[in-house]
Amino acid sequence: MNNVIFTGIRPADNRPYSEMTQEEQAAAGADAMINFMQSCPGKTIMSGVSGFVLGGFFGLFMASMAYDVPVGSEGVKHISDLPLKQQMKLQFSDMGRRSWSSAKNFGYIGMIYSAVECSVESLRAKNDLYNGTAAGCITGAGLAIKSGPQAAALGCAGFAAFSTAIDMYMRGEASRPPPNDYDD
Repeated sequence: MNNVIFTGIRPADNRPYSEMTQEEQAAAGADAMINFMQSCPGKTIMSGVSGFVLGGFFGLFMASMAYDVPVGSEGVKHISDLPLKQQMKLQFSDMGRRSWSSAKNFGYIGMIYSAVECSVESLRAKNDLYNGTAAGCITGAGLAIKSGPQAAALGCAGFAAFSTAIDMYMRGEASRPPPNDYDD
C-alpha cells in the first residue's frame, strides 16, 4: 500500500499514503469514498443494494401477512390441518422465497432506475424534475417491453408519474418552511 497514490481532492501534491499523516490519510479515504458515492456506478450500486435490502424486508413482511396458505396436496387441503412443526417449516420456507424474490426485484428496479437517472442527468447536464420523469419512463417501459408496446407505454406513464410525484415531494422538503405563529 506504500506505492498507492491518491488521485482525489486532498492532498493536493498526490503524495503516497506512507508519506501522509493519519489525518491526511483519513481525509483522503473519506474523499475517495465521497467521490465514488457521487459517481454513476456508485449511485447504481448503492441503489441496488438498498433496494435489495428493502425488498427483502418487504417480502418478509408480505409473507408474514399471508395467513391463508393452501397446501394443495391430496390429504391436506389447508395448512392448519398440518402439525405445528410442518406448518412452521412451510411458513418459513415461504417467507424465505418471498423475501428473496422481492429483494431481487427491488434491487433490480433500483439499479436500473438509478443508472438511467444518472445517465439522463449526465447527458442533460442538469439536475431537475425532468431527469426523474425521463428515467421513470425509460425504466417503466424497459421493464414492460416484453409484454408489448401497449404495456411499455403504460409502464412508461405509470413509472414516470410515480417518479415525478416522489421527486416533487422530495424537492418540496428543501424549500422554505411555511410561516407559523412563532415567527412573530
